[in-house]
Amino acid sequence: MLGANRMIVQCMDGVKRMARIPGKMRKRVWINVGDVVIVVPWEFQDEKADVVWKYTRPQVAWLERKGYLK
Repeated sequence: MLGANRMIVQCMDGVKRMARIPGKMRKRVWINVGDVVIVVPWEFQDEKADVVWKYTRPQVAWLERKGYLK
């Protein structure tokens, strides 16, 4: 977490990106260090991204069982 609704995320492609939490998520969802999220890289700056979804703990367990997460 960097503050001001920004964070550094480690993506599955091995790139660390600065991600921002959009306003509609910021008011409804709390994102903490270690949470699994889906980010969409920006089209014009590949080193930045937007957070679009946060997985819950049971969803993360299911993804690990099915082999989607390493």
